[in-house]
Amino acid sequence: MDALSADGRHALTLIGFVGSVFSPYYRFAGRRLPEDHVALNVALTGAGSNRWTMTERRKGALHRDAETLSIGPSAMRWDGSGLTVTIDEISPLIPRRVKGTVRLYPEAVVNHPVALDSEARHCWWPIAPCARVEVELEQPSLSWSGSGYFDFNTGEVPLEESFHRWNWCRASVPEGTVVLYDLLDRDDQSCSLAIKFDPARGVTDFEPPAPARLKKSFWGMRRSTRCERGGEAKVVETLEDSPFYTRSVVGTRLLGRDVTAIHESVDLGRFANPIVQAMLPYRMPRRFF
Repeated sequence: MDALSADGRHALTLIGFVGSVFSPYYRFAGRRLPEDHVALNVALTGAGSNRWTMTERRKGALHRDAETLSIGPSAMRWDGSGLTVTIDEISPLIPRRVKGTVRLYPEAVVNHPVALDSEARHCWWPIAPCARVEVELEQPSLSWSGSGYFDFNTGEVPLEESFHRWNWCRASVPEGTVVLYDLLDRDDQSCSLAIKFDPARGVTDFEPPAPARLKKSFWGMRRSTRCERGGEAKVVETLEDSPFYTRSVVGTRLLGRDVTAIHESVDLGRFANPIVQAMLPYRMPRRFF
C-alpha cells in the first residue's frame, strides 16, 4: 500500500511480507518456510516525521486468514469495503516508534491478477488502484489524508531468478489512477505495462509513452519512467534510497497532463551482491517473537 498526502508534504508505504523477499535471513535459509520470515515494512516521509521500519519475525508472530494479516503487534484487516492497518513498529539503529492507524477506502476494485513473466511464476494484483487514505498516528503525532493505492504480489521463485530489474509508478489523474510497469527479465526480454484504472469506465491499457531517464540516486541506482512529448520527467523527492532499491516522488506527463507519481526502482543484480547482503541485517533486524 502507498499513499501521498493531498498537499504533497507526506508519503507512506506499507508492505506486509510472508516470505520476506529482500530478507538476508530468508535467503540464507534457502527460502523455505516463508511463514518463518514475516515482516511489516513501514516507510514514512515528510517534514519532521521520517521513519523506516522492517523488523522480521518468526511464525509464532504470524496470524492470517481470509481477512487479516497480523504480524507481531501490527496488522492489516480487509473487511470487504476497505483496508485498516494498525501499526506498532520500531525503527532500527536509532529506535523510534511508529504507532497508529491507516485506513484505505477503495474507489475501484480489480478482481484478477496479472502475470509479470512468461511462465506466470510472478503475479501482480492491483486490488484497489484508486483509493482514499486517512492516516492517524500517535507516534509521530501526525494526521493527514490523500490518495492511495493497494496491491498484492505473489511469486513461486526468488525475484532475482526471474528479473534483472524493474521500474514501477502510479499517478492519480482526474479519471482515476495510471500505473506504469517496466520489467527486464533474466533473458533480457522486456515487458511494459501502461494501464488506466477508471472507477466509472473500468480498466484500459494504453500505449506506453517514450522511456525517460531520471536522475541517479545517491547510491547510483538507475531510475527511469515514461513521459509524453512536451513533458519533463524529473525526481521531485527521493523517499527511500538503498544500493538496490529506490522509492521516489516523480513528475512526468501522462495522458496529456502533468502528474505527480509514486515511483519505485529495483535492481536485483545489486540485491544479490554479497556486500549488499552483508549490509541488510542492520536495516532489517530479526526477532524471535
